[in-house]
Amino acid sequence: MPLKMSPFGCWGLPAALLALFCCPGSGETFEVHMYPEQLVVEPGGSTLINCSTSCALPDTSGLETTLTKRLVANGTQWKQYLVSNVSQDTIIYCYFTCFRKQTLKSLNVSVFYPPKEVLLKLKPTRVAVGGSFTIECWVPNVAPLESLTLTLLRGKEAMHNKTFRTMALAPQEATVTHNATAHKEDGRHNFSCRADLDLRSLGGDIIHGVSEPQTLKVYEPMPDNQMVVIITVVSVLLFLFVTSILLCFVFGQHWRQRQMGAYRVQGA
Repeated sequence: MPLKMSPFGCWGLPAALLALFCCPGSGETFEVHMYPEQLVVEPGGSTLINCSTSCALPDTSGLETTLTKRLVANGTQWKQYLVSNVSQDTIIYCYFTCFRKQTLKSLNVSVFYPPKEVLLKLKPTRVAVGGSFTIECWVPNVAPLESLTLTLLRGKEAMHNKTFRTMALAPQEATVTHNATAHKEDGRHNFSCRADLDLRSLGGDIIHGVSEPQTLKVYEPMPDNQMVVIITVVSVLLFLFVTSILLCFVFGQHWRQRQMGAYRVQGA
C-alpha cells in the first residue's frame, strides 16, 4: 500500500529553514551600547543617557541606577533617559533582553568640583631689584585633585606649575608656592594664577579658572655712594643747626649781660 504524502511534505525543508532564520536559538549574541561611554558631572547635575542594542526586536530593556531617572524618548532598539541629582561617583547599568538572554552595559559616572575661585597673593608687594618675593596661589574646594594643574604666570609667561598626584575624590584645597627674584621688568607685568582641571580621561573637557591679576612694585636700591652723600649732608645740616642754636644762646647771654651792666651804671 503506497504511503500517503503529507500535504506539507514538499514545504517541510523550506519551512524549517525559514523558522530557523526568523527565530534563532538562545545561543544568538547581540550587543548593548551606552552613550556617553564615560560621564563626569557637577554635584546635583543632570544629563541624558542613551541605551541601544543590535537586537532587532528586544523583549525588555531598562536602566538600573540609584539616581533619579526619567524616560524621555524611545524606539525599538534604543531608549533615552534623563538622569539627575548626581551627588557622588556611581555606576549606571543599561540592559536589553533578546532571545531569552540578557546583556548589560555599564557606565562610570564621576563627580567633579570645578575651580570656581582661584586666589593669588604676592609677599611682599613692594621689593627692590634683586630682592626676593613669594607668589602663592590656592584653589578651595576642587576635585578630583589628581586632574588639577596650577600655573603661576608673569604676564603670559609661565613661571612655575604644579600637577597634583593625590588620589582624592572629596573636594580639597590645592596650593602652590614659588619663591622668585625681582627684576626691573617685573614691575611692568601682571602676576596671575591659572587652574586647569583636565577631565578628558573621565569623558569631560578641560575646566579653566584664573585669578585676579596682581602687580609688584619694583624699585632700584639706593647706591652706597649716594647713601654716603645723604648721610654727609644730613650731618652737616644737623651740625649747622646745633651751631646756630649755640651761637644764639651765647649772643643772647652776652646781650643780657650788657643790658644788666647798663642798668647798674644808671643806678649809681
